[in-house]
Amino acid sequence: MTSVTIFGTGNMGTAIAGVLEHGGATVEDIGSADANATVTGDIVILAVPYPALADIVANYADQLAGKTVVDITNPLDFSTFDSLVVPAGSSAAASLAEALPQSHVLKAFNTTFAATLATKTVGSTTPTTVLIAGDDTGAKEALAAAITAGGVNAIDAGALKRAHELEAIGFLQLTLAAGSKIDWTGGFGIVR
Repeated sequence: MTSVTIFGTGNMGTAIAGVLEHGGATVEDIGSADANATVTGDIVILAVPYPALADIVANYADQLAGKTVVDITNPLDFSTFDSLVVPAGSSAAASLAEALPQSHVLKAFNTTFAATLATKTVGSTTPTTVLIAGDDTGAKEALAAAITAGGVNAIDAGALKRAHELEAIGFLQLTLAAGSKIDWTGGFGIVR
């Protein structure tokens, strides 16, 4: 049975937990401000805003060693909502991997909205698909298996360097929704 710890109890954390629990995973939720919790999951999902990653690394790096750590953040400049705050060509996930060299860092869930995870569809008919990028094949396969067991599609999007493109897609999708050009139940879907 898959054991998952989720940092963050907001819309995304709740939606991700719902998918994984539906697939039979055991899920433990930790509030993003809790600096004293014990991380028990083999897969740890960081369902927090990008600025919270630094505190999680500072407080939990030792506990995250050897675990699969999933970054779902989109590193937006929240003051302008007009750009990403990571260097061009880089990603939040790449920075996280540098900060957690003993962990298997993946990028996933950042190109989906909470509503599309909860309903398992983008719009009214397109199945929700989670794109996963990372350098550890086994970690990607374990996360994909937990996601698909929960009724959501998963696709291996390649190496962790693909997180750069995933964050750009996530940024575009967020700006479209914030500008009321698409609904929060919509977004990008993949048709096979």
